[in-house]
Order: sequence, then C-alpha cells, then structure tokens
Amino acid sequence: MERRQSLRHATPTPAARRESAGSVSRRDALIISVGALGAAAGGLSSGTLAPPALAADELESHGMSAFGDLKYPPDFKHFDYVNPSAPKGGSFSQLSPTRQFNQNFLTFNSLNVFILRGDGAHGMDQTFASLMGPSTIFLSTHDEPDAIYGLVARAVHRSEDGLTYRFLLRPEARFHDGSKLTAHDVAFTLNLLKEQGHPTLTQNLRDFVGAEAPDDATVVARFAPKRGRDVPLFVAQLPILSRAYYGKQKFDETTLEIPLGSGPYKVGRFEVGRYIEFERVKDWWGAELPVSVGKSNFDVLRYEYYRDRDVAFEGFTAKNYLFREEFTSRIWATRYDFPALKDGRVKRDVIPDETPSGAQGWFFNTRREKFKDKRLREAFIYAFDFEWTNKSIMYGSYDRVHSVFQNSPMMAMGKPGPDELALLDPFRGQVADEMFGEPFVPPVSDGSGQDRALLRKASQILQEAGFVIRDGKRLSPKGERITAEFLIDEPTFQPHHLPFIKNLATLGIEATLRIVDPVQYRKRVEDFDFDLTVQRFSFSSTPGDALRNYFTSQAAGIVGSQNLSGMADPVIDALVDKIIAAETRPALVTACKTLDRVVRAGRYWIPHWYKASHWLAYWDVFGRPATKPRYGRGIPETWWYDRDKAAKLERAG
Repeated sequence: MERRQSLRHATPTPAARRESAGSVSRRDALIISVGALGAAAGGLSSGTLAPPALAADELESHGMSAFGDLKYPPDFKHFDYVNPSAPKGGSFSQLSPTRQFNQNFLTFNSLNVFILRGDGAHGMDQTFASLMGPSTIFLSTHDEPDAIYGLVARAVHRSEDGLTYRFLLRPEARFHDGSKLTAHDVAFTLNLLKEQGHPTLTQNLRDFVGAEAPDDATVVARFAPKRGRDVPLFVAQLPILSRAYYGKQKFDETTLEIPLGSGPYKVGRFEVGRYIEFERVKDWWGAELPVSVGKSNFDVLRYEYYRDRDVAFEGFTAKNYLFREEFTSRIWATRYDFPALKDGRVKRDVIPDETPSGAQGWFFNTRREKFKDKRLREAFIYAFDFEWTNKSIMYGSYDRVHSVFQNSPMMAMGKPGPDELALLDPFRGQVADEMFGEPFVPPVSDGSGQDRALLRKASQILQEAGFVIRDGKRLSPKGERITAEFLIDEPTFQPHHLPFIKNLATLGIEATLRIVDPVQYRKRVEDFDFDLTVQRFSFSSTPGDALRNYFTSQAAGIVGSQNLSGMADPVIDALVDKIIAAETRPALVTACKTLDRVVRAGRYWIPHWYKASHWLAYWDVFGRPATKPRYGRGIPETWWYDRDKAAKLERAG
C-alpha cells in the first residue's frame, strides 16, 4: 500500500496510507525539520512605521534562511513560480496530502490542531498568519531550500550572537474580526505554544526561551545559548493566535468552535469526520504582499475524508472532489480507465519530487524487551521480500528505501570519507565496526516471495544470538516465545503484511496483523503501545532541531513524539547536536551522512520503498503556472480555477 506524504514537519504517521514514501504525501508526514536559520543582512521591506534604530551588534533582514543566503531581494514583487495575474474564484477540493501535530488522515473531531488531544481538521494552517511566510506554515518558498520572507513581520533584527530577534510588525495586520494583530498577540502565542502545545511544538521550542512585546509593533524573541540553528526559523513560521480570543477560551481543549484567525482563509462549512471547507477572506490584509501575490487563488478550499481508499477513489471518479494525488500503485496502474479520463475531462500527470524522500518502513518499538536485540531486528529485515512485494503488489512502481535521508545528498554512500571519519573516530569502541565501512543496505531477494537463502541467513542470525527453535517456535535466550503484532489503521495495507508474516512463521516467529480504528490507532502510537507500526518521515534540505524529535534519547520518553522506535543512543544524540551546530552546508551534509550511518546500523526499522515523483489526477478545471517550484508541488497554493475550462467540461459532461 502506499502512504500519503507526511507534511514535512510531521507528527507520527498512521499505518501506511500509501505504498510510496516519495510524496512528506497525503499519508505522511511532516515536511519535517524546517531549515536552520541565519538571517542574512539586507534591506528593510517597505512599511509605514519607521524602524527602531539598530543596535551596534544587530543585523537587519527582510527574510530568514539557514545560512544567510536569500534568493529574493528586499524589493521583490512576487515569487518566480507564481502567476501574479492568476484569477481568483472557484473551488479546489482534495483529500489532504499531509498531516501535522494531531491531525488524522481518516477523520477529524476538533478545530484545535496545536495540541495532543483530539483529531485535528486539515487545512487549519490556512486560517492563521505567521511572522514569516509563505502563509502555509512550515514550508519554505518552494524554490529555495529553507528561506522565508516577511508576512506579519516586515523585517527582523538579529543580534550578532544569534540569541535575540526583534520582529517588526506590519501595522495593517488584522484578525478576521477586524481587530488589530499586535506584538502582544505574537508574544502570547509563542509562549503559549512552548508551554501547552503539541509535544512536537514543545520539543522544537526547547531552545526558545520566551518572547515579549515592548510595544504593539515589536516582538522580541530570545533563545538559549547553543540553540538549535533552525529554532528562530521555526518560531517565525508558527501560527499567530489571538490573545483576546484565548483569554475567553481554553487553549488545551478540543473544540469545534471556529478559532479567530488572521490568514488568507477562514473556516466555512464542515461536517465532523466527513468534510471541511475554508472560505477565502476577500479583503485579507496580506493579499498584496510579495509572499502572497499569485497565491490563495480559490474562493473555497475543501478537504474530504474517507475511511476506505477504494471508496475515496470512487468519490473522485464521481467528481465529489476535484484533485487527487495518488498514493496506491494498484489504483494508479489499474483504475484510471474511467470514462472521464478517456474523454479528457480528467487529466493525469507525473511531476518530479526533488525533495528528500526520507524514510518509510515498519519501525520496531525497542522499548519492548523482545526488540532490544539488534540481531532479532535484522532477522526481520532479511525476512521481508521487497522485490516480490514491489513486483506482485505494487506493479514495480518503487525503489527500496535505504536511508533516513533518501533521495538527497545527505544519504550515506560508500565508506566514510575523511570528514565523516572525523565525526566517527571519537566513538570508536562505542559503535559497531560496520559504521567505518559501507552503510547498511537491506538485502536484495530473488523475488520469489520466500528467498530461501535470505531466510536461512535470518535463521542463522537468530541462532547465533541465542534465539532458538523449540517445538517449531522461536524462543528468546530467556525461553520466551517471540511474537510480533503489526499495528495499522486501514485494511488496504493487508496484502503487504501477509506474505511477510508468512516468512516470519518459517522462522518460528508468530506474527499477527491488528487493524484498529483511526482514533485508537493514533492513541496507541502516541502512547508507544505497539510492537511494529508503519512510519514515514522526511526532512527538508536543511534539517535541524526537529531531528531531536525523531532520533534522540530525550524524545524516546516523550508521549506523542516521533521517535517511535525508541532510539536512545548517546552517539546519535551527539550527532544530532553536530547537525544542529553545523555552520556551513557542507558541514551539515557531512554530519547528516554520519547520522544516517549510525541509524541504519541500529536496524531500528524494516525499510519500505519510495518514488521520486508525484502521481496527480484532476478534473480539468484548473490553471497552473508554467514553472513548478523545485521544492514543492505548489498545489493548491499557486493553481487557480479556470472558468473557461470549467464551462467546457460542463458542456462535455
């Protein structure tokens, strides 16, 4: 089965929603780590307020990026990948391709997406503005690895030591009720999310000390020494909440009351668990800003929810929604033959995905005693026949995942070079010798479904580790039976599990598949109440502080964190710190390669698959810019409703 992309800032993904991890996809994840920050010096964008005088040690900029490089100058008019003359109007409807925080791909019961409780509705990020944009939070400009530019903030001052940032606000910023958005709202929000936000937020805000508002137009954000390089960038992209609104409403509760926002859309009609619509704010205060021109073109954005992917596909063929990114190879290969596609009313397209594809696979819960032995985990890896699964179930659509930084320069390949060895050498004796050789790559099978050579290898690994066979059952060195439960939340992934479970049975391991409803699934994953489950995550081209939430010892003990496998290795912790502290992109890449080696050597997951492209299908009512942004789909942000196409389609239908 394929998994939709997780937003690349992800919360724990549900059981694989798509076979492919190639799309941070609907059924995934988190773009994840927003890039690191180092504000570049530059001019101040226009505004009606005079900027405060710069302190001697402050740098001023109209944008922020990981290493200080910004593509767009202070006077830029719009991003290169948009159509600045795109018409407004019409609607765009889809299944959500990404998730973050408490969102669920299959249902929703809350409009509060910033806490652990409840199942948050997709699209809520469109209702809030942030200090820096684009307006969709945790995404860069799409044609730069990690740059963002002024939205609510017209400029930012950074102290020379990087520990203090002063954001200068635009006086025109407003909430949807017409009230002024001030620095007091920003400071309130940042402090609130640090204290009461979803664990992903509180983790990523660990090095954020706090914010204050000396006046209505200035927010001062302070950071801890040796802070994560990307923490200020993360802070600049957080949604801004209304202090007045949350003075009357509890923040840490699930609710279906529409929150007061300040973004390009506001909540419209919705039916819990079925759909939610967002209406464009036609007098939105930020519409003419350079970060907004040519974007947010649809009058209505709608997200549909289905519990079954086959039913969801039928909904698309019936035009119940207009756009679909396909994440299931079986459907892509066999079901796109319906009349509307044959006569041209529906279009298909394949566009490249040049972002890091990240990792997808079955992750072991090493908090459980039986999975603490790496050799047992490796035997599982040998028992999974990817080649047969890809050929027989997924129509040969995918490549095997090897790396947590798959499809990127940060993926470890070959023996470590001098720069990597410089990072690894201090840990000789603490890490396996294999880390100084070729990185671990999962075995290639003969494609039969039961490769006897690989199964013999798995059995040999188990025997040597003291996992013996007795009466046909595999026992631990303590004499306990080895069992495993795979946890998922929808039945379409069954075909991928069953042959694997059969292979495990030949090793004497009793494995079962448990399918639970989406709400129970998310609760069990957040509480680490599972043996193995599917996770997909991917990181931006400039990973930083968010890596802590996926790999570190501290995250392993935090309920709701994305360290599902429970990695708790001081070497990994140290390498994550190296990545966060990297002062140049080459140093960052080297540290990521080294981390990749160590994680792969730990056998924490059974690697799945990925593809470096997006499968798209849509009813032919849209226009789109000639240029696709390199680091994103640009959908629906840059597309628009084409009334001529829509009229033609209606006549043809």
